[in-house]
Amino acid sequence: MNLPPLIQTFVLHFGEMGSRWGINRTVGQIYALLYLSDQPLNADQIVESLGFSRSNVAMGLKELASMNLVMLKHKPDDRKDYFDTHEDIWDIVRNLVEARRKREVEPTLSMLRSIILEQPVTDVEKHAQKKMHEMHDLIEMLTRWYKEMQRLETERLVRFLNMGAKIYDFFQFKNKTDHPIETTSESD
Repeated sequence: MNLPPLIQTFVLHFGEMGSRWGINRTVGQIYALLYLSDQPLNADQIVESLGFSRSNVAMGLKELASMNLVMLKHKPDDRKDYFDTHEDIWDIVRNLVEARRKREVEPTLSMLRSIILEQPVTDVEKHAQKKMHEMHDLIEMLTRWYKEMQRLETERLVRFLNMGAKIYDFFQFKNKTDHPIETTSESD
């Protein structure tokens, strides 16, 4: 790897984390390099910086493009393709979440929908179908919430997320006032 230590540390870590987030290590490292770069990079520059094969870089860029995480750029009088990431971290997060929703959540919901429409035969199947229906309803609720959050402009979304702890504290306080702790005296 031909990178300054500060950048190399981030790129290596991002590659390891990427494998936990559903992308392979190579793709994670390519993305991290592009994200930190102050200018769009072409495939040759990525190969040189990371030491990956040209084919691995091409496949990684294709995967990142399919998730709308990189954008193709061109420079005047240069026939090479250059790649850049979104500048706004919120656009990046939105695209990552949407890609995972399409890849992981939608197939699960489709499977659950088809199963809960089937007629259970045994008590065991009825019990299992009830549990699957609960799971379906929870995932549907979270998906609706996600779609609402996707529609918010970034400034409102940030304010909403920052309110999270305050809302939690409010409900904790409300719960305590609705159900005050009863104290008993020793004379009772």
